[in-house]
Amino acid sequence: MQRKPSRSFRSSTTATRVRGTQGYEEQAAELVERYEALGFADKHRALLDWIPATATDALDVGAGTGADAAWLAGRGHRVTAVEPTEALRNFGMARHATSAIRWIDDSLPALARVARPRRGFGLVMLTAVWMHLDAGERGVAMARLASLLADGGMLLMTIRHGPVPAGRIMFDVSAEETISLAASCGLDCVASTHGESIDARNRAAGVTWSRLAFRRRGAASLH
Repeated sequence: MQRKPSRSFRSSTTATRVRGTQGYEEQAAELVERYEALGFADKHRALLDWIPATATDALDVGAGTGADAAWLAGRGHRVTAVEPTEALRNFGMARHATSAIRWIDDSLPALARVARPRRGFGLVMLTAVWMHLDAGERGVAMARLASLLADGGMLLMTIRHGPVPAGRIMFDVSAEETISLAASCGLDCVASTHGESIDARNRAAGVTWSRLAFRRRGAASLH
């Protein structure tokens, strides 16, 4: 049974165009269908064991249509969903309408509109986001993400490798680089896998994914 949230969430917006979102607004209709068709358990199977079992404040960066945020909210988590693409954000707010999800128009590397909960976020998720940032942005972003996490909080990340779709902006970034950068920001890698895409179209194109789990150093453990 879903736990009723203790506070009411609503959307906050800005009008900033984000470089890494290039192509997403234009392809939103197609992307909505694809994103909604992917089940959370299938998409994140390699990282499921690292999602906190007890309700916590969760941050979904690059939330897309909100399917992942809705899954987390359905398990009692208080979710902040960050999505800079207006068409995807508006769809998510309508399709997955719940007071347990607060929607924000914001983006990495700064996440300027995201406020840290008093004890920090117990869970931060980045699904197919990290490769949209260049090297300089990744350094700023990792430090910001680490600062938002609670002691013992989890950062779960999936990174896309392979051909870049037409009209998109992506950078080549390895799991090894990401693990090293995270370590410099106080985040320990507790899981790292690499495998093919579960999306048939991406799999046919040779797309693979790194799936990483990090825990922020500290006395508390939320896992």
